Amino acid sequence: MKKVLLTAALMIAASSGSFAQKYMTRTGKINFNATAPHSPEKIEAVNNEVANILDSKSGDIVFQVLIKSFKFERELMKEHFNEDYLESDKYPKAEFKGSITNISEVNFAKDGVYNVKVTGKLTIHGVTHDVSVPGTIVVKGNTAAVKAKFSVVLKDYNVTVAALVADKLGKEANISLECELVQK
Repeated sequence: MKKVLLTAALMIAASSGSFAQKYMTRTGKINFNATAPHSPEKIEAVNNEVANILDSKSGDIVFQVLIKSFKFERELMKEHFNEDYLESDKYPKAEFKGSITNISEVNFAKDGVYNVKVTGKLTIHGVTHDVSVPGTIVVKGNTAAVKAKFSVVLKDYNVTVAALVADKLGKEANISLECELVQK
């Protein structure tokens, strides 16, 4: 009898749209550029394996990215990034947990571009800081594309730049994020 009641409750909840508030992806994209202003080479990488979940009712949002999934122009850059700077064996992922503070201004039932403000906690290299970032959500059908650009100061996350590469690696990393979320 309990199983029948549980199944019925889940079916009612599903038909009422309570599950339709979640949007997610595992194929989001993050680019970063940490090139010093006069560097002879670019320090850039891309990661196309960003996991992102958005609750359209509460505005809660989470991003997770495996550090080893960043792709660089040269394999040696990737090796230094993982071993010397972000120590990806010790700190395998970066994560953001927060909320869209103006979620009530986003109409997920109507196609459009919505400016949002996201606040929360960003964890990189085992260090967590409060951040606030502007972004956009582009609603189209049952998808919501989340986009944001921001920068992080490397030393704030205990990422030490060796003097040997200080002319190549900047003090900040400029980050752009794009995730095409599908309604679940």
